[in-house]
Amino acid sequence: MSTIINADTSNGLKLTSDTSGEIKLQSAGADIATVDSTGLTMASGKLLSPTGPTFSAYLNANQNIATSTFTKVALNAELFDTDNNFDTSTSRFTPTVAGYYQINGLAFLSATKGNQIVTLYKNGTEFTRGNQMNNTVAASRGLNLSILVYANGSSDYFELYAYHATGITEEVLGLTGGGIHLSHFQAYLARAA
Repeated sequence: MSTIINADTSNGLKLTSDTSGEIKLQSAGADIATVDSTGLTMASGKLLSPTGPTFSAYLNANQNIATSTFTKVALNAELFDTDNNFDTSTSRFTPTVAGYYQINGLAFLSATKGNQIVTLYKNGTEFTRGNQMNNTVAASRGLNLSILVYANGSSDYFELYAYHATGITEEVLGLTGGGIHLSHFQAYLARAA
């Protein structure tokens, strides 16, 4: 048996105690979580949602990028930014909660034949690459990346970069005529540290 704290729908808050060293949280008699010396365990089917920075930013106009140069994608508009951790003037995400972040990005390049790359920079240095294509046919391509990465919650920051080696200036595409976001960048806190 464990000490039970139950928010009962007919009798209000009920406390049933023992000396097991466990605390069981219930709602209307259904287990939600158990707390013991090893930590918090959620009951089957119950989730503990992390709270922390979450954002979605996009490029709202096409951006020219030179050949053979890693160029930051100028993500200058947001769909949402729960904690104001994405800066549209620098296109930089600086999370303020230490933990593990799911980061996703897409750079849609209007490129001819040649090598194309999308990459994630952490603290001003290339950290990981997503898709890399060597086009043999002239066509626009969406290059994406997805990674789970640690951020210290104070000084770490992330940026989305694109690259191509087509020999001419190309574009990272922003919005379509119908307002569809072609190039975008998102992150959310998956687990606090």
